[in-house]
Amino acid sequence: MTAATASDRSPAPSGATSLAAALTRSMSGVLAGRGEQIDVATACVLAGGHLLVEDIPGVGKTLLAQTMAATIGGSFSRVQGSADLLPADVVGSLAPNADGFGLHFRPGPVFANVVLFDELNRATPRTQSALLEVMEEGRVTVDGTTHPVPAPFVVMATQNPVEMAGTYPLAEGVTDRFMAAISLGRTTAEEELEVLTGRRGRGRLAEVARVVTLEHLTAGRALVQQVHLAEPVAAYAVAILHATRAHSRVRLGASTRGGVAMVALARAFAVIAGRDHVAPHDIGRAAMCGLPHRLVLSTSDRTIAAEVVAECVAAVPAPRR
Repeated sequence: MTAATASDRSPAPSGATSLAAALTRSMSGVLAGRGEQIDVATACVLAGGHLLVEDIPGVGKTLLAQTMAATIGGSFSRVQGSADLLPADVVGSLAPNADGFGLHFRPGPVFANVVLFDELNRATPRTQSALLEVMEEGRVTVDGTTHPVPAPFVVMATQNPVEMAGTYPLAEGVTDRFMAAISLGRTTAEEELEVLTGRRGRGRLAEVARVVTLEHLTAGRALVQQVHLAEPVAAYAVAILHATRAHSRVRLGASTRGGVAMVALARAFAVIAGRDHVAPHDIGRAAMCGLPHRLVLSTSDRTIAAEVVAECVAAVPAPRR
């Protein structure tokens, strides 16, 4: 990829960069050593997408979602994945009226601004599929009646390693709805010391103040969509998509939806960097967090997905601007 030029330092749409900085600064005060993951989570929220966090228990996945909810001042709900969880437990159901006559809709936990679906792959594929409509269209349809969820709407789901007991693989249609996927990983000794001494971690969550309003976030999303995408950079994104489809270790490459998500993330990364246009390295960065979880590999080893995407990005010449 080419190095950033002077034109890369042109200003981003007014207000969007400062909004992104406020979000990342607030979250960094709680989560130790998670700079890249916080950037991706912020970019995902600004781009209007949903986030999948793939990792072992106890590394801060729930805390990440709770901190984001507190930072944007939105409502928060949590769903615990389990084998006996039903679709109605997630999206809502019809319940009898108090007078015993007729039915009314009882909203499920997806009716919140930030929804944490913990251990999504412990829910059955049928329950996982209940998220498809609400994640794609921001609404739930029950008994032929449509109910919109609050806006802005973000789903943050966690997934345990597939070798852990009691898990179901996520269906391709479900993973494709997530704009980005990240792994928090283990903290370093220094970062863990920050958590254990209370300088970072759950003990700081109560101190998180709202730094933006929901209205400002909605306006910021509109500004991100205005970030310029030049034709050669768009062609570069398409070439990366096609490279995933032609890779020898990939059975099913990234979808067009994956390409749309990759470009949306790249626009948000440009805003975070303070630019009003997408650079080739924004596309490369977005590919690394927006494509691996979408690939269906010819092997069962999911750990190589990021390596495959890195090979695809490296194999496609970046446009010179």
